[in-house]
Amino acid sequence: MATYAALLRGINVGGHRKVPMAELRQLLTELGHGAARTYLQSGNAVFTAPAADPATLTGALGDAVAERFGFRVDCLVLGRAELRAVVERCPFPAAELDPAKLVVVFLSRPAADHPVAGSDPARWAPDEFRVGERELFAWFPGGMGRSRLGEALSRPGDDVVATARNWRTVTALVSLADQLAAADRSA
Repeated sequence: MATYAALLRGINVGGHRKVPMAELRQLLTELGHGAARTYLQSGNAVFTAPAADPATLTGALGDAVAERFGFRVDCLVLGRAELRAVVERCPFPAAELDPAKLVVVFLSRPAADHPVAGSDPARWAPDEFRVGERELFAWFPGGMGRSRLGEALSRPGDDVVATARNWRTVTALVSLADQLAAADRSA
């Protein structure tokens, strides 16, 4: 069994596109995944499944959410190793920063293709970003709420899924995924 993290975009925001986490866990179980756990109410889950292509798991989850809840949501599924690699690639001194203001934007395509990737970093000051592999890292010293960079990161281009998570959520998902993997090894 392999361990995965699922990131659903834009659910449970302002009372719209409601996906209760208990129902998301049930849906993952119905898809044949094991040990489904969720984190917060914003579409974060970890689960186990036989080793598979994350893109296949993403498509199946997106279809199942649409069928169950009556609306489509963008989602990404990452393997545990991929999620851990994102944490290891973080170019910012994460331990020294407020984890609510350090953000990872996960993408379905290479980060170099994002419209912001080639822009002059000074344009976004005091906010900062760095290009990863399939993720962009961003530091918002004043918060992301009114940031021009935050707005630009939310527009990745056509046919690209992008969903952002703050550092606290990213590291919590890694921890949950590690727990599932350890439990699977000891079973």
